[in-house]
Formats: sequence, structure tokens, C-alpha cells
Amino acid sequence: MTDPAPSRARFPLQLQMLLGFAIGLGAGLIVNATAGDAAWVAALTRNVTAPFGQLFLRLLFMLVIPLLFAALVTGVAEMGDVAQLRRIGLRTLAFTLLLSLVSVAVALAAVNLLRPGDGVDPALARQMLAQAAEGAGAIVRAGRDQPGAMEQWLGIVPANAVRAAADDDILALMVFALAIGIGVVIAKSDKVTAFQHAIEGLLEVTMALIGLVIRLAPLAVACFMFNLAALFGADILVRLGAYVGTVIGALLVQMLLVYSLAVWWAAGRTPWGFFRAIQEALVMAFATSSSNATLPTSLAVAERELKLPRKVSRFVLTIGATANQNGTAIFEGVTVIFLAQFFGVELGVTQQLTVLGICILGGIGTAGVPAGSLPVVALILGMVGVPPAAIGIVLGVDRFLDMCRTALNVSGDLAIATMVAGRARD
Repeated sequence: MTDPAPSRARFPLQLQMLLGFAIGLGAGLIVNATAGDAAWVAALTRNVTAPFGQLFLRLLFMLVIPLLFAALVTGVAEMGDVAQLRRIGLRTLAFTLLLSLVSVAVALAAVNLLRPGDGVDPALARQMLAQAAEGAGAIVRAGRDQPGAMEQWLGIVPANAVRAAADDDILALMVFALAIGIGVVIAKSDKVTAFQHAIEGLLEVTMALIGLVIRLAPLAVACFMFNLAALFGADILVRLGAYVGTVIGALLVQMLLVYSLAVWWAAGRTPWGFFRAIQEALVMAFATSSSNATLPTSLAVAERELKLPRKVSRFVLTIGATANQNGTAIFEGVTVIFLAQFFGVELGVTQQLTVLGICILGGIGTAGVPAGSLPVVALILGMVGVPPAAIGIVLGVDRFLDMCRTALNVSGDLAIATMVAGRARD
């Protein structure tokens, strides 16, 4: 498979992206501190850095649909028989559920132990809610437009696969690709073999094109970080510091403790070796805030650095980009309970477990794109008696937290792929 992110001997891509991250962040903080709300700062971010970052994401998203379809079909077809597909599929499901349940426990422990929403002045709460209402309006409307539970489950099976692709319904498209892959395994003939080779060719072409786009990643990372720092500075992190610290703390426990133990237990890998191997994917995930945009890099890292079997990595990672989102579940759960504490709505343990269970299920269908989880949070807030517009209070720090939770989502996908590959050798 063509490497979408070839590393240079003296200056690997991940170091280039880290340099872009540092330059963008430093320049943004300097501009925010010296120029503040100057008109030229808004013009620069609106007309130069933001469009370049969006262009980079659009180029990646343009290729994600054919990549996801071709990678999943190829991964299933390479398994060779339905029995092996069933074994790997069941292992993937079991490990996904296991890590998701642990993420629920981590989120519950963090938000109840630290209680970041306690002690807020009611007058300040009303003031912040009034300030946030306008920015939260579109998100609240999107939450109300969410289909019911039965419609969501039925929607997993697409009535029209082409429409599902056009509407970026990734979960439905994955079901279609999974069905095609199973069909390739079952139907043995020369024509089917030719079709499989064509899909493999599509995968190679897509990965080659992504390799060109990835070269823009360091500049895009610099633009993303400049926008974040220049517009918001460090003040917003201080204002909501307890909440931000709780979310990040829970994410770090899940990544550094839970995932480390998981890959050591299931695959015999040292945590240091695992995280060193996936650093390129982590930087890309942190910069783009998108599991889907990071998928090409994750696939390359799984095969090149982790040395995982292609049939395992393609199957697990393409499904995991949408269906395995521990970071999103932790963020949504902590955010809902934090805002409940913020407004004095006390939730019992059963209610909190229900909220986090909904967050896990909601994460399965959440788009792997920046801010894709916010409508789900707004919907859950209304269910527990918190004003849905309260989501606007955390909008200022959501971009940063989105970057953090996406890094956890991607590392979780790679951890599960490593665990499945390790157990497959038993």
C-alpha cells in the first residue's frame, strides 16, 4: 500500500507537524496578547489561515469516502472466509465494549471526584448562559433535529448507498461496504477476483492522492493553532479551567493507563513502544480534530510502525473511526454532568450512568468531524433538565477539547487494532 505520509530521514512528518503546532500556537498567543481584538487579526484568520485549514480538511474529506469504502471492502475480502471475519469481528466488538465501559467509569470517577461545576455564583451562571445563548442556537436546533432511537438504528442500513455517501452517513456506508466485502468472500469466481483487484486499485489510488495532501499538514497545523490562540488566547482556558482540567485528566487516564494496560495485556506490547509508534497519527488527530481525516495516517501507522496485519488494521480502523469513540463519550459525559452541577441540577448515580450510556451509543453515530458531538450534548442536556443553550458556555474551549478527545479516539482505534491482532495470533 502506498504510504500516505512518508517520513524524511532528517525531519519526519510528525516533527514537522509538531513544529507547525509550536509556531502556530506561539504566534497566535503573541498576536492575542499584543493586538487583541484588532480588525486585522479577525481579517487574517477569516481570509487566510482559516480558509487554508479548511482547504486541507476538505481535500482529506474528499478522499475519505472512497478510502473508507475501499479499505473496509479490501480488509474483509482479505480474510478469506466468513469464520475468520466472525472471529475478528467479535474480538473487535468485545474490546470496543470493554474499553468503552472503562471510559464510562473513568468519566464518572473524574467528574464526581473533582466536581468542576460546584460553587458557581448563580448570577454569573445566568450571565454566562445569556452570553452563550446566541452561539448555542444552531447546535440546539441540530440536537432537536436528531432522529429518534428507532430511526437511528434503522438508518444504519442504507436504503440508498449512493445517497448515504453523498450525505456523509459514514455508519450506513460502512454497513454497505461490510456487506460488499462479505459478498466478495462468499462469491468465488474470476469476475469477483477482478472486482476485488479493482477495489484494491481504488485504495492504492486514494492513498497515493492522500500522500500528496498530507504534505500540507504542517502548514495546516500551524493555521489551526494560530486561529485558536489568536482568537481566544489563554483567558478562556482559565475561566473554565476546572472543567477543562477534568476532561483532560479523564482523557489522559484512559489513554496513558487504560490503553497502556490493554495493549500490554492483549498484545504483549510495551506502552512506550506503542505510543512511540503511533505518534504521527496522534499529532494528525490533535491538529485536525477529525477521526475520519486521520484515518489515512492511522492505516499507514498501523502497517508501517505497528506492523499489524493489513486485514486486521483495515477492518478495525475503518470501523473504529466512527464506531469506537471513547474520547467523545468521556467528553460528552463530563460536559453534561459538569453543566448539571453548574446549574445546581443534582444527578443520581443511576441518572449519571444513563447519561454516559447514551453518550457511548451516541458516539457510535457521531460524525468523525470537528465539533460533531455538540448536538448530542445539547440533546442530552434537555433530557436531564439543564437548558440546552448551556452548551454555549463551553463553546470557547470546545475546539481545544475536540483536539484532545480526537487524539484519544484515534489512539483507542489503534489500541483495539493492536489488541485484535495480538489475540489473532493466539
